[in-house]
Amino acid sequence: MYQTISVNTKNRIIMVDITSEVQRCVKEAGIKDGICVIYVPHTTAGITINEGADPDVCRDVLEKLAELVPYGRGYHHTEGNADSHIKATLVGSSVTVIVEDGRLVLGTWQRIFFCEFDGPRNRKALVKCISSGQ
Repeated sequence: MYQTISVNTKNRIIMVDITSEVQRCVKEAGIKDGICVIYVPHTTAGITINEGADPDVCRDVLEKLAELVPYGRGYHHTEGNADSHIKATLVGSSVTVIVEDGRLVLGTWQRIFFCEFDGPRNRKALVKCISSGQ
């Protein structure tokens, strides 16, 4: 069984901090120790872990991705969102976080970000918590 986090994005390209929602899923799953897998079932969105204390980090990441994979550059995919598919491939569609004592094990500054590359849209992230059985 997995849980679903709804993410309603407001911009075409944005990183949304979903850490507290993922932690809520861990609590609701009732696991003490194990892992938590967060998966994004979209081809133009991704998920990553990075610094959440300074919003300029997300800004820098998004600006660099836009520089590396610019919008509307004559891609073969003519739907108009080819850059979004490439950015999603670069970022990835899942992350795994250790759970210890019922809490996500993240570094001091780390947060979990849903990465929208083709918004605004109503999206989702799927969360699967797996107990280590200890």
